Amino acid sequence: MAALILGAVGLSTSIFFVGGPLGIIGLVLGVAALITTRRTGTGRGKAVAAVVTSVLAIVVSALVAVLMVWYANHTQACYRPGSFHEYTQCVREQLT
Repeated sequence: MAALILGAVGLSTSIFFVGGPLGIIGLVLGVAALITTRRTGTGRGKAVAAVVTSVLAIVVSALVAVLMVWYANHTQACYRPGSFHEYTQCVREQLT
């Protein structure tokens, strides 16, 4: 159950980079739960759901990180003091 909660919370917070570490912990606990379900025969659905949500949290966090690096790379000429209007205009020019 803890793995499922960590996976769900990790997935919902993955756009804030918190989901990645929570997803990793949830994945470890989910795999451990899968191993336990082979022995006991109960709770397999929750364990699979925990593994799936944890993997999704890790993937979404990684994609957000890649997109943030890409955005920063393409708009680094806009990082200078000035108004917000100048910044948004520069970003539009850099991304088109």
